[in-house]
Amino acid sequence: MTKEQKQEVIELLKGKFAQYNNFYITDTESLSVAQVTKLRSVCFNKQVEMKVAKNTLIKKALESLDAEKYAGVYEALNNVTALMFSENPKDPALIISSFRTESKSERPILKAAFINGDIYVGDDQLKALTKIKTKNELIGEVIGLLQSPAQRVIAALLEKANKEGGEPAAAAVEAAPAE
Repeated sequence: MTKEQKQEVIELLKGKFAQYNNFYITDTESLSVAQVTKLRSVCFNKQVEMKVAKNTLIKKALESLDAEKYAGVYEALNNVTALMFSENPKDPALIISSFRTESKSERPILKAAFINGDIYVGDDQLKALTKIKTKNELIGEVIGLLQSPAQRVIAALLEKANKEGGEPAAAAVEAAPAE
């Protein structure tokens, strides 16, 4: 690989690291070509970008962006490295887990993950990463919590109206716009 080609790869990786807040560093060393192709296909279908690059080039790209911010992932840069970039922090973990289950293998191995500034090192972190809540899931939970008191008030009003036989109160509550 020429110096110019290496610089092109570094620039490409810098762009990916700048574009995504989440990336996974995996070891795909003992996977066959067919398995890697299948993994790439699954990643593509889930809008996860998978890139394979030399560890030294990955490290140079990270260091040129922010050496301190990414310092915790440098030790994971060994053996064969595949990077998985995703907007959703949970998708690569789910892909790795399901791929392992389907292929009855322990590969790919999670070496490290960088999720919104937090670093997770080691394959033992995979299960925790599959349980991360996405932004939309958190928003849904907050909305559910905010709606809960209003739903209790409406239920109490309906119950009181039914006990008193008051049709107008029940009709007024039912006519209220639902969210």
